Amino acid sequence: MSSALTVLSLVAFTVVGAVLAWKGGDYLVRASDRLGGHYGIPAVVQGAVIAAVGSSFPELSSTVIATLRYGAFELGVGAVIGSAVYNILVIPAVSALAGEGRLASNRDLVYKEAQFYLLALAVLLLAFTLSVLYNPIEATPASLDGTMTWLLALVPLSLYGLYVFIQYHDSVDHRRTARRTRVAVGKQWAVLAGSLVVILVGAEFLVRAAVGFGDLFGTSTFLWGLTVVAAGTSIPDTFVSIAAARVGNSSVSLANVFGSNVFALLVALPAGVLAAGTVTVNLATVVPMMTFLTFASVAFFAVLRTEMMLTTRESYLLLGLYGVFIAWLAAESLGMVGFLP
Repeated sequence: MSSALTVLSLVAFTVVGAVLAWKGGDYLVRASDRLGGHYGIPAVVQGAVIAAVGSSFPELSSTVIATLRYGAFELGVGAVIGSAVYNILVIPAVSALAGEGRLASNRDLVYKEAQFYLLALAVLLLAFTLSVLYNPIEATPASLDGTMTWLLALVPLSLYGLYVFIQYHDSVDHRRTARRTRVAVGKQWAVLAGSLVVILVGAEFLVRAAVGFGDLFGTSTFLWGLTVVAAGTSIPDTFVSIAAARVGNSSVSLANVFGSNVFALLVALPAGVLAAGTVTVNLATVVPMMTFLTFASVAFFAVLRTEMMLTTRESYLLLGLYGVFIAWLAAESLGMVGFLP
């Protein structure tokens, strides 16, 4: 009976956390978009930076909370990587199917946003590898542990600084001729601040549920981060992209996907390291997940490049790849395969 009650309470934590992350992210993105319109920021930059940072704040909160409160940085890593896989495979596909059955791309998205995102993947993996090479803890066939310091965390963080710098210069010319919308600036900033608090509370519930499930079933918190926390924190990104696709604004929809993943990889994970000072990285766990994320990203990049359009058939292909990802995680949790030590 007590186990059943524990499971029900953890499920309740998950549901409440996901709802708070969704509503908080929704208000945050709306306030960010209105402020972006007020300041004359172009649509692609709004999607890649403003909406992306807003909708990815749950991942940032989860990583910092998991690291500081529970000493479980690997849970934050799982949440970010799981969310990134979901973002790149599910959100564009669902957005296309919820819209007109297709999602139009453009050269800015393919040759700037997508390629910068692939660079972000490489730099983050480089930072993890350097942690193990220069700050090793233990090296066995099943474990390659290293210490990531705040100095190494600055490597991906500095790349995000370059990303924002590029986006800023792309928006300078646009702002001179942009048609700005008038809003109650003070009110929108207040809504934005309040939504951040709601997201923080939601992230706490999600992380607590993931840690509880790991303790209850004797499984790695990394796996629960890949599923429970990743799904909960990806809800805001999903609604942002679907809403943009339904009104025909595919640039914002796709830019939000790339921008969200760039922010999560280059900011959310380093934030956990900076908050703790140092964290332990298990390369044997990280590499298989990063490999799948890279494969999924290349697949998405390829289908997006064909005729600069994501079609219905390609959308189902991406959803099928996500099904493979879930099946793999299920097999890992049941001990059927052992790619994740």
